[in-house]
Formats: sequence, structure tokens, C-alpha cells
Amino acid sequence: MSNTAIKLLIVGAFALGATAAYAAAQSAPSPQQTPKGWSYQLDSHGNRVPKGNRVTNPDGSWREEVRQGNCVTVKEKSATGEYKETRQCNPA
Repeated sequence: MSNTAIKLLIVGAFALGATAAYAAAQSAPSPQQTPKGWSYQLDSHGNRVPKGNRVTNPDGSWREEVRQGNCVTVKEKSATGEYKETRQCNPA
């Protein structure tokens, strides 16, 4: 083989490798985004995760705060199953 043919093969192999690396980088899945009005987000495995700051106690009760603009919604559930939801909006 001549020098020119060897150089063309090296350049072609380099271009093929660069193209494959670019295609692999482009095909990485982007994280899923949930629509604005939904009360949960999707994690990297597709599982639902509440959007608010939920604190769960060992007895099964929990409290969650969800902020939407100037409003705060507090959701509470006791260990006995009593559910309470309050909403407070403060002007800016």
C-alpha cells in the first residue's frame, strides 16, 4: 500500500471513531419532566416522588408542605388516618 492509502485509512478510522462517540453521547436518555400541575416528580427510575417536603414519622403520620408561588399548602395525616389540608397565600 502506498503512503497516501495508509493516511486515508487512518483519517477514516479516526472519523468513524469520532462519529460513534458523538452518536453515543447524543443517545443518552434525558431525565423525564413532569407537567407543572402534577403533585409528584419522576425519579431516574420512573418512580413517583412527591414534590413537596414530606416528613414521615415512625408511627406512620406525615406532614408535607408544597409551595406554589406565594401560596403554601400544608398536608397532614395522623397515625390514625385523619387527613387535614390547609392553604395560606401571602401577597408579595
